[in-house]
Amino acid sequence: MDAHAPLARSAGPLRGAVVEANPRLVGKVAAAAAVGALLVSVLVLTVAGVQKNAEISELRSHGVVVDVHATRCIGLMGGSGSNLAGYQCSGWFTLGGQRHTDAIPGSTLHRPGSVVRGVTVGNDPALLATVAQLATEHPSAGVFVVPSALLAVVVLAGCVALAVRRRRAGGPVATPPTPASASGVAARAPKG
Repeated sequence: MDAHAPLARSAGPLRGAVVEANPRLVGKVAAAAAVGALLVSVLVLTVAGVQKNAEISELRSHGVVVDVHATRCIGLMGGSGSNLAGYQCSGWFTLGGQRHTDAIPGSTLHRPGSVVRGVTVGNDPALLATVAQLATEHPSAGVFVVPSALLAVVVLAGCVALAVRRRRAGGPVATPPTPASASGVAARAPKG
C-alpha cells in the first residue's frame, strides 16, 4: 500500500475509558478558579498601590533634584501601528559622584542632549521622576478603589454561594409568622 494514498476505509471509534463530567463539580471548580483569580488580582493591585504611594512619599520627602541628560528617544506606535503613541526616552544623571543611566519617565519627546529636571533618591537612584510629574502626584487612597471593588465582588459572591448552599441543604426557607398567626388568632378579611 502506498504511504501517500488516502485511507480506503474510515477509522473506527477509539476504545478506552469514557470521559464523563459532573456539571456541578465543573461549576464549583470554575467558580473556585474565578474567586482565586479575583483574590490574586486584589493582592497584586493592593501591593502595587502601596508601593506606588511609598515611592511618591519617598521622592517627596527625600528626593534630590538632578539634571537628566537625554541620550536617545524611540517612538512608540499605537495599537494599529499607524500612529505615534508617544516616546520612550533614556538619559543619564550624576548622583553622589556616580553616573546613572535610566529611562526618563513619561512619554514626552526629549531631544538628545537636552536636559530634563528629575528627582531621585540617594539610596535608590533607579527611582526617578521628572519634577513636573512629581508636582502632580500625591499619595492617594484612590489606588485602592479597584482592589476594594474586586474584594467586594468576592465577598458578595461568597455570601450568595453560602445562601444558595444553605437553601439547598435545608429545603425551603420558612417564612416568619405574622403577629396575628403567632397569637393564635386568625386574621379575617372585613365583610363588605
